[in-house]
Amino acid sequence: MIKYQLNCISCKNTFDSWFASSKEFEKLKKMKLINCNICNSIKIEKSIMSPRISSNLKLNKQKSFTKMNKVKSKIKEFQSYVAKNFKYVGENFTYEARSIHYGKNKSKKGIYGNASSKDIKELKDEGIETSQIPWIDDKEN
Repeated sequence: MIKYQLNCISCKNTFDSWFASSKEFEKLKKMKLINCNICNSIKIEKSIMSPRISSNLKLNKQKSFTKMNKVKSKIKEFQSYVAKNFKYVGENFTYEARSIHYGKNKSKKGIYGNASSKDIKELKDEGIETSQIPWIDDKEN
């Protein structure tokens, strides 16, 4: 969407209007569908308008950075909980999940590890419940 300040040549009225794009404005003007809201004239021109520049750009970046850090902190907190309460099985996740599900491994402690999207889909198709969570390595910034 784009907002234009429009001027009526006939009565000198100035008014604002929104358009889907600059091309849409030109199309509507060519079809004589833009008219003055005071005198109904179709002799309308766009005014020169300055772009709207946010003076809070730096502040918005800081807020965004702060929110990102809060989310990252919550993810790390969740990771810590998982590491303390579940057994890490690494790349053997799919095998271990099947072993638990089919009763070969009666571990009372849940597991976590790595699995591809394809492996997760196959587990789900077999009725084995899994969840994927975001994981942040300590080496990442």
